[in-house]
Amino acid sequence: MESTVVEWVNLVVRWVHVFAGILWVGSTYYFTWLDRRLNEDLEGVWMVHSGGFYVVQKQKPAALPRRLHWFRFEALVTWVSGLLLLGIVYYLGGLVVDADVRALTSASALTVGAGLLIGGWLVYDALWISPLARFELPLIAVCYFLLVGTTWALTRVLSARAAYIHVGALMGTIMAANVWLRILPAQRRMVAGLREGRRPDEALAASAKNRSKHNTFLVIPVVFTMISNHYPTATYGSDRAWLVLSVLILVGWAAAKIIRDH
Repeated sequence: MESTVVEWVNLVVRWVHVFAGILWVGSTYYFTWLDRRLNEDLEGVWMVHSGGFYVVQKQKPAALPRRLHWFRFEALVTWVSGLLLLGIVYYLGGLVVDADVRALTSASALTVGAGLLIGGWLVYDALWISPLARFELPLIAVCYFLLVGTTWALTRVLSARAAYIHVGALMGTIMAANVWLRILPAQRRMVAGLREGRRPDEALAASAKNRSKHNTFLVIPVVFTMISNHYPTATYGSDRAWLVLSVLILVGWAAAKIIRDH
């Protein structure tokens, strides 16, 4: 009976996680794609969908619109449900520690996992709010090699399967924190400016847009780590599991660029 309850909890949380993720990723890619098209065509973007024609235009309002739609809770629900799944499947399921890799207690493994998510966000955010952010491509390379190093280190501390999903959880945490700690605060300040009769700060808009762009690149590698447990021989079971994931991250970034630009 207990195993049945755990399975149902797993199923419900996983369903919520996947559904919320679809909503979040879909809106992120849509608005990123739309923003690029609006910069190319200032008269608006015409689209056809579900038997109707639509035109979208980018505005710089002088006053706050009567009704404003926000996109925020999709990210929060996806992240919270993802953490719950991590706990249910990996920590309660005993899949985090591998004695052949390193003899860790469950508490030590949890400390590693929590430290990774918190420390990873702090390092990433510190880099992108620093003066180094002016040098985008070199800083992207730095972030990639930090991610590769993290992947390598995790495969020598946790089980290979857990290492993969923790790298995904790290990227997912960065994405959610981007939304709640960087994008939404910038949007709130822009809205506050309109309420006070001021034009929105272009620097805030650019900062929020940049973090949203980061999210479009992170999401595909996150999905890779989510489905990797179905392919143990090719992914985490490989003799060079860290290298496989490092290549998959690059493949994901390349795929994201193609999707975003076309």
